[in-house]
Parts: sequence; C-alpha cells; structure tokens
Amino acid sequence: MSDSFQIRIENMSCGACAARAQKALEEVDGIADAAVNFADESAYFTANSAKALKDAFAALERAGYPGSLKADEDVAARREAKENDVVVLRRSTLFAAALALPVFILEMGSHLFPAIHHAIHNSIGTETSWQLQSVLTTLLLIGPGARFFKRGIPALFRGAPDMNSLVALGTGAAFAYSAFVLAAPELLPKQSRAVYFESACVIIVLILLGRWLEARAKTRTGAAIERLIGLRPDLVRVDIDGKWEERPVGALITGQQFMVRAGERIASDGEVVDGVSDVDQSMLTGEPMPVSKGAGDLVTGGTINTEGTLICRATATGKDSKLAQIIRLVETAQGARLPIQALVDQVTLRFVPAVLIAAVVTMIVWGLVGPEPQLPFMLVVGVSVLIIACPCAMGLATPTSIMIGTGRAAELGVLFRTGNALQHLQSATLVAFDKTGTLTEGRPTLVGIMPAEGIDRDSALAAIASVEASSQHPAARAIVDAAAGMTFPEATGATALLGRGVMGYVDGIQIHVGKHGWLTELGVDLTSFDVERDAAQAKGQTVFFAARSGQPLAMLAISDKTKSSAKEAIRLLKLRGLRVALISGDGAAAVDHLADELGIETTISEVLPEGKIEALDSLRRDGDVVAFVGDGINDAPALAHADIGIAVGTGTDVAMDAADVVLMGGDPASVAVAVAASRKTMRNIRQNLIWAFGYNVALIPVAAGVLYPFFGILLSPGLAAGAMGMSSLFVLSNALRLRKMTV
Repeated sequence: MSDSFQIRIENMSCGACAARAQKALEEVDGIADAAVNFADESAYFTANSAKALKDAFAALERAGYPGSLKADEDVAARREAKENDVVVLRRSTLFAAALALPVFILEMGSHLFPAIHHAIHNSIGTETSWQLQSVLTTLLLIGPGARFFKRGIPALFRGAPDMNSLVALGTGAAFAYSAFVLAAPELLPKQSRAVYFESACVIIVLILLGRWLEARAKTRTGAAIERLIGLRPDLVRVDIDGKWEERPVGALITGQQFMVRAGERIASDGEVVDGVSDVDQSMLTGEPMPVSKGAGDLVTGGTINTEGTLICRATATGKDSKLAQIIRLVETAQGARLPIQALVDQVTLRFVPAVLIAAVVTMIVWGLVGPEPQLPFMLVVGVSVLIIACPCAMGLATPTSIMIGTGRAAELGVLFRTGNALQHLQSATLVAFDKTGTLTEGRPTLVGIMPAEGIDRDSALAAIASVEASSQHPAARAIVDAAAGMTFPEATGATALLGRGVMGYVDGIQIHVGKHGWLTELGVDLTSFDVERDAAQAKGQTVFFAARSGQPLAMLAISDKTKSSAKEAIRLLKLRGLRVALISGDGAAAVDHLADELGIETTISEVLPEGKIEALDSLRRDGDVVAFVGDGINDAPALAHADIGIAVGTGTDVAMDAADVVLMGGDPASVAVAVAASRKTMRNIRQNLIWAFGYNVALIPVAAGVLYPFFGILLSPGLAAGAMGMSSLFVLSNALRLRKMTV
C-alpha cells in the first residue's frame, strides 16, 4: 500500500534544479508518480514503505536539494514563509542596489551624468575610483550576492550546475579580472586595463530584483488553496457535558455534537441532529441556491448556515473531511507532471552544461578572431552568455500555469485529479454522458397526473398519496413528495402487492394504485387514458393508474426529471466544437426522448455497465477522443476506460475514484468549465514555452556577439541580467492571467 507525500525542497533556483530533483526521486526504489514543481518548490510522490521515503530524502540531499515534509494543514505557515522570502529578497535587493549605485556612477556615469562623473574622477583619480569600486563590489558579493556562491559553487562541483552556478561564474569572473587589473595592471596590455566591477554589481542587483518580483508573484499562485482553507472556521461550539463551549476546530472529534448559528460556517462534515435551516453550499458545489437541511440531513464543512441554528453530529473531521479531500486533490493537481513537462525537463537538465560549453567556445572564438583588446571582449561575451541563458523561464513555464489554472478550475467547481487529464481533455472531440443522475436528477418525479372525467386533480392526488404514504417504493415516494403540503387522511388496510401495486381504504372507500395490467384484471376500464398513456410511454415515462371503488380515478406519469442546466451544458459543449452522445441502460424511448429534448444526436440505450465500455470503443472508431461523464457505481468501468473520465461530485465515491476529473457539484454545465480550463491552461503553457525557448534561441547568439561584426552591437552583462529577469517575469505574468479565467 503506497502513501502520498508532499515535501518542500530547498535550493530550487531554476528549471534545471527541478529536473535534477525529479530524476533523483525517479531513481529511488519504492517511489512512484514523482513530480517536482519548480513554481512552489515542492515534490509530490508516493512511497510504498518508510524505507523508500527515507531513501527519497537521502537522494534529494545527495543531489543538493534537501527536503522536508509539508504538513497538510499548515497552509498559513507556508503562506508566512513565502511572505518572509519576499521581505528578505526585498531587503537584499535594496541593500545591493545601494552598494551598486555608486559603483555604476563611478564607472558608467560619464554616459549619464558626465559633469558629476568628471568632477569625481578629477578629485580622486582613476585608481582611487577603482579601489572604491572594488570595496563596494566586495561588500555586495559577500553580502546580498553570497547566496549565489554558496549554492552555485557546490552545485558546480557536484557536476550539476544551475542558475546560481552561472551567476557565480559570471560575476566571479568579472570581479576577478577587475581585481587583477587593479592589483597588477603592468602585467596586462594597456588596452586591456579596464575594470568590470559595475557588471558584477548590476548582474547581482537585477537578478535579485527578478527573484524578488518572482517571489511576490509566487505568493499569488497558491491563492486557490488559501481560499479553500479559509472556508474552515477557526473555532467551533461543542457540547461539553451538556454545555456549549468554544473550542479550536482541530479539537472536534467524530461523533461529537457541535452548534452552528445563523451566518456561521459549518465546522465539519456532519449529520443534522436538530434544527432546520438553509445551507449555502456554493463555495463547494458552485450551485447558488441554498439547500434546506433538517434532522437526518448531511452537511459539509466549510458551507454556510444562512438562517436558523443547527445542532450537528460530526461524521468526518480534519484530514478525513470533504473539504480536506478537496484541498488535497487541488494540491495534487497543482503538483501534477504533464507529459509535455518531460520534454522540458530533458532540455533544462542539459541546458546549463550546454551554456557553460557555449560560453567557453564563445570566449575562445573571440580570443582567436576578435578585435583588440581581445581579453576584455572575451570576458564581456563569456559573462553575457552565462547570464542570459539561465533556464528560469523554462522551469516556470509549465508548473506555474498548472498551479494557477487548476486552482482557478477548483474555484469554478472542477477538480483535475491527474496531470494527464489536464493535458488530454483539451484534445477531446466527443463527450458521452450517462443519463441517470448526470443529465437527470437521478430520482423518480411525478411529472404528470391526468384525473378521470369529473374528478378533481387535487382530491385524486390526495387519495392516491394516502394509500402510497406507507410504501418505500421509489414511485410511491415520488407521488407522496408531489402531494407535499396537501392535507390528506390516513389510509387504512394499505397493502403492497409485489409486482402489481398497492391497495387500501381512504375514508372507507377502496383505492387501487398500480400497473395497467393489474387494474385491468380487476375490471377497471382504462381505455379513456389510452392516448395519454401512449404519449407518456413514448417519452419514456413510467405510467401507473389509480381506481376508486372499481372506477377510473387518475393516470400518473413518473419520470426522472431532466436537470435544469442540462440543455445549457449541451449547448456550451457544442459551442466549443464538441460532439455529444448519450449512453444509458434505460430503454430506447426514454433515452431518445431525452436526447431530442437536449439536442443530442448520438444515443446508445439499454446497455449494461460492461456494455458502456463497448459503446465507448464504438465511438472511438471514427478517431474521436472521448470523455465520459457519469456518477454511479455502474459508471466506474466506463469512467476508467474512457480517454478522460469525468465524475459528477454528487455521485458515488467509486465513480469519483475511477475518474480523472471531478465536478464538485451536480451541474452538467461544469463539463464545459472543465474543457475550457484545460484548453486555456494548456494554451497558456504553450505561450510560456514558446516565449522561454524563443528568448534563449534569439538572445544567446546576441550575447555571444554575432551582431558585433555587422552592427557593432555587443550585449553587456548588465543588460543580459535584465533581459533574463524580464523573461521570467513575462512567464509569471502570463500565467497569472489564468486567475481571471472564465468559461
């Protein structure tokens, strides 16, 4: 039996880091489904033993990315840690900028502030200016810039260079060359006696600025999880020896009674023991109308009690609650590893070593054929290539979009359980629906009553409901529910006859309710209902008849009522270019009638659960990618067999376990939401990847100096650092657009 784990990983500075951590986990025996998310610096995996978990931590440690377990409930602490990272990076950036500004003015001020620059140099001289720059640069490198050397150099020696390694090599080379010029200028040709302290400073400042802005953006990527956690109240009133006392919600245990007042959030999943109220479940199901709750009804933690006071008994608390399960599903989805990510990981894993080689080759070429002075040119192009080619944007492109896209989908009532589902649902060409409980309410409803000539409708319904009141048959329940609010006498001698119907006495008069054949056997003439019966049966409705003292009383039509949003759901799917089919075990008349009502062209009826698998295969024969939507235990095989299985959240646990996507409410229109979320998230990922790869493909040659022979353009290390930072910010900003995603 395997358990799922989510751990926080340190030293995640670029996409190459995530790829290496991923590879380290995949090589551990007993670890499966490993996925490393660079965006939230986390790893997700399953371990089949305590030894496998221990080996996973050891493997990450050896790879240079130590990890620690993340508590399921500790979202507030994680939020605080992210905010602390932002504060630390802000301070480091401002301190680095304060040290770098004088260096920049002293070295480059002639271009911006010529008067001030010449005045300073005339008063202190060039050598003193260089000495001052060296002191300030040293302070910057051992202060705010030390993080790059502490992480980058060990990674280099491990043979796993990352972004920190590139920054450490680039700034270190610029500083070392400048220090050598300052200490022993006589050993260099006169034309090579130039310092690049400002390049080292500007690189550090701009990369710190990029990381600060990136960290600020990352604090918003987990907003969906935080909003879900915010649905849970901090305190709950519990019954302690007959007295109601406030306790932390974490102290609530299964079986304990708790009170919920009007306007408060329900603390835990439970069963109503006393009280009547309407409960707003919209934050979990997306359905706007409050649902009436009374004794015996189930309530879900995180929903809002809108009116009266409810006394509930806790049925599931903490990590076993429905809200906690939803949060875990969202976290799993946000850590999902999409198939497209495998290609990205392979590229980023080899990218940094390739950049190091490219930088060395570039320097050699400039040394051999470059203009005089060759040594400074070699340094500038080498450092520029190292800095501009950082694969940060590539590492952020996929996981950031996944985090925000799946989080927004959860807010809209859609949970992606696997990364494959998020990627594959965009390719669906046909959506096949189960009928009962998916497009219909899933329970019999009295949809029509035709009283005999001269009989009042309400009096007929009251008499029939009196006889049916003691029956537990679904059709009887539908009739009694239809008579809710009516006053009718209690029947006497009510008896159910298996396969026929029910009989009893109301005010001393005998009433029979049942099938056509039985009442005909009793001598009741039902021919006056023939036209209505044929019309109802053509719609797939189940028809019953009632007689009073041997005379026709009424015809009743019972059907599974179509969900109010079903027609809109089909319209939205067709609007997105999807074909729709209906698969059901019900008779052809009922299935065809519903299909005509909703505008569904393809129907497959009277199929057993295993027959639904054959039906899905038949739909695939034309090359369609098929998503199947179901809710019952009998739908589980089809949900598992479909290209994408979508379970209605109001259905059975078995169905939801078999599905790739779960709709938190019972609204079939959420299928269109799921499709839109998949398409928009994957489009966002493609945009990010095109930018990230295009950026590197375009600017690495520029940094290497290919434009210099033609236009005299050479990219400075400072500008390279700025361009690298802007690339990552573009990816993050583009991904954050998904927070406003709508259907």
